[in-house]
Amino acid sequence: MSTEVWDIGAVPAAWTRRHLLDLESLSAEELNIILDTATQFKEATAGCTQKLPILTGRTVANLFFENSTRTRTSFALSARRLGADTIDFAASTSSLSKGETFIDTAKNIEAMGIDAVVVRHRTPGTAQLLAQNLDVSVINAGDGPHEHPTQGLLDILTIRQRLGRIAGLTVALVGDISHSRTARSNIWGLQKLGAHVILCGPSTLVSKRWEEFGVEVVYDLDKILHRCDVLNLLRIQFERQSTRPFPGIREYALLYAMTRERLERAKDNILILAPGPINRGVEVTADVADGSHSAILDQVTNGLAVRMAVLWLTLGAQGELTAQG
Repeated sequence: MSTEVWDIGAVPAAWTRRHLLDLESLSAEELNIILDTATQFKEATAGCTQKLPILTGRTVANLFFENSTRTRTSFALSARRLGADTIDFAASTSSLSKGETFIDTAKNIEAMGIDAVVVRHRTPGTAQLLAQNLDVSVINAGDGPHEHPTQGLLDILTIRQRLGRIAGLTVALVGDISHSRTARSNIWGLQKLGAHVILCGPSTLVSKRWEEFGVEVVYDLDKILHRCDVLNLLRIQFERQSTRPFPGIREYALLYAMTRERLERAKDNILILAPGPINRGVEVTADVADGSHSAILDQVTNGLAVRMAVLWLTLGAQGELTAQG
């Protein structure tokens, strides 16, 4: 392995956090540390395809209490790319079904000698609760509609890599803002790094109260297309809704789907993102999702880089990491 790879070196002195629970509490400097570290890992691992065994001997437990494909797989693969062992926890087959409490389950897993917990749960604040009760690093992989910090980070990293900056850009988050933890993490991260954020969608899913957080709220996608540098197309989360927020899928797509016709009226270099899973024909048409303006697959690769960076930074905050190999 080359000397350049090992030049990743020690955790930056400005990074002291053992946990990643949200982006709201991070400073711009801390956000940039994660983004810069993720960029280093992507380069050092040839686009996140090679191993860099600097977490050998560490164990990461994935505690997922909601269904997940991309995030669970991405965290597991990121840990293994860095040489760590992983434990996958399935709530449906755990002692929780026998009456054991959530904290007791987590403490029992901690007692097996793990170093970090990656947790996804439907209840906001779950990651914070674990951080208060465990003596290992805790990484939030999504807590209900609250936040999804690594998704926000990988979106921001993708924008920075494609467009070269965040400051001064106009980024629109389009769709189900009300139920989106991804939207919240993007809002905090993008604004702290100097972007102007627009929230766009049906009034039933985008409250005017979001303006209290310094974002712009609009209900007509066609009126803002010419202003946007980035469109992040959020999935309609029917599973979190108790009532139908609009008449039907056809009506939503007519008003808010990114189509070839809308693309022609947008900026020439507009960047299209989607956190997934994408519903082709609802948030975005197939030709746009697979076109040159789309960075959807880049987001997946950058998810590995961000999660490697977060694992390394949070575990490194417990003590100096030793390179092996």
